[in-house]
Amino acid sequence: MPEKFIIVLDQGSSSSRALAFDLDGSVRYKAQRKVEPAYPSPGRAEYDAEKLYASQADSLSDVLEKLPADAEVTALGIAAQRSTIVLWDKATGAPLAPALSWQDGRALDLLGKIPLSNTRIHDLTGLYKTPYYSASKIAWCLENYPEVKAAAAEGRLLIAPVATYVIWRLSGGKAFVTDPSQAQRTLLFNLRRLRWEPRLLSLFGVDAALLPEIRPSMGRLGHVEAAGRRIPVTAMLGDQQAAMLGLGLEAPNSAALNYGTGAFLLVNTGRKPLKIRGLLNSFGWQEGRGKKKICYFTESTVNSAGTALEWLKQKFGMFEDIGEVDGMCRKSKNRLLCLPAIGGLGAPYWDFTAFTTFAGFSPHSDKYDVVRGVTEGIAYMVGDAFDLVKKKGFKIEELKVSGGLSRIDWLLQFQADITGARIVPLEESEATAMGAALAAARGQGLAPSWQAKVSSRVFTPLIGEEERHNLLKGWRLFVKNIRRTSRDLRRTGILPHV
Repeated sequence: MPEKFIIVLDQGSSSSRALAFDLDGSVRYKAQRKVEPAYPSPGRAEYDAEKLYASQADSLSDVLEKLPADAEVTALGIAAQRSTIVLWDKATGAPLAPALSWQDGRALDLLGKIPLSNTRIHDLTGLYKTPYYSASKIAWCLENYPEVKAAAAEGRLLIAPVATYVIWRLSGGKAFVTDPSQAQRTLLFNLRRLRWEPRLLSLFGVDAALLPEIRPSMGRLGHVEAAGRRIPVTAMLGDQQAAMLGLGLEAPNSAALNYGTGAFLLVNTGRKPLKIRGLLNSFGWQEGRGKKKICYFTESTVNSAGTALEWLKQKFGMFEDIGEVDGMCRKSKNRLLCLPAIGGLGAPYWDFTAFTTFAGFSPHSDKYDVVRGVTEGIAYMVGDAFDLVKKKGFKIEELKVSGGLSRIDWLLQFQADITGARIVPLEESEATAMGAALAAARGQGLAPSWQAKVSSRVFTPLIGEEERHNLLKGWRLFVKNIRRTSRDLRRTGILPHV
């Protein structure tokens, strides 16, 4: 009897991966292609959309070629970065502009012209008015790329998140669909009505006909053609939603933290969104039709986690591999405070004007202190959001963590100290692919009982409540002053405005 497999496409900010899961939930084959955003000027981050697609298509081909000749591929699921947007010609499939990354802030000024308040934007979308999301990027491209403007006028333009573009290309242009978790990140999606929001479409100048059909996250989404196979697509999710599913956090009040390019704290709130000022209401997933089959999350987004450490590596040569970070933190003798604001501050501040800033340098400071400062800055930002969740009445005693940075013991220990929660990493640090595989299986009508294995490395707080309170008090004083100073300096014009 031929073996059966589920294929997962995992399209992230720094790589495109394809993985083949057997029906026991084990990864049997995988392939990866590196992707790198370009940073053409301060505040701008973009991908070559054609290369982004090719990286995912090539990794898929590699995995399919590794399968046994008689293997059966029963389903395909895709999880992808959520706010990076692609604009392309539906006649040729060719991108008409760079794919503007979620980190891109070039449309900040345009957002200031949108008359809706942040409160109203949040009520409609669950998000905040920031260039982190796609709507302002789309409007900017419509204004600034003649090819995009011409294609819109001639009815040739299509606009969608990366996952939709990949599936559209792999399907030969037959599947133009997205799910609510991806649609939400455009800032054009009504979170409660589960549809494109007419008022936001009008304000940002986007025709709904240019956007994909919204379908449930799990179910029949079309077919792709690859390596001589016709494969049903049965799941599409945002990367963070897939990670939550992979971590097994489907019950209300369960919580997880995913450390990747950014850091994301998510708390399951069940079938209704719960508003916490400064945090997002994120759509979780929809399993088939009907509002009884959906869930929501309260989400905190730290824009710069892996990005901040990669910055130390690439720009300053402080280490060669992320595996060195834990040891460097342990060699630090002097605490520095660092506000990791590359790409702007996310939750709970939503401030795109703050500069990445250090405080506490002395003649004794060294590179180990700098690396530790950035590492602890990531944990502090998560801690700010965690504190807001606690004040709302959630009693979260344990956080399951995943992602590449979850290998850094110093980060996890400090995260435990600053939140007071028990930190439990996965044995396998990447939950996203597992979640996408589970979703694809369910979308095909299967009922797998796979569970991600947790590590024996469990981190519990090593400091008391008084010390924790003092650390957070000092951190928040630092953040308050740096945000004010950043605004003042920008007004002088002597430092960049993006």
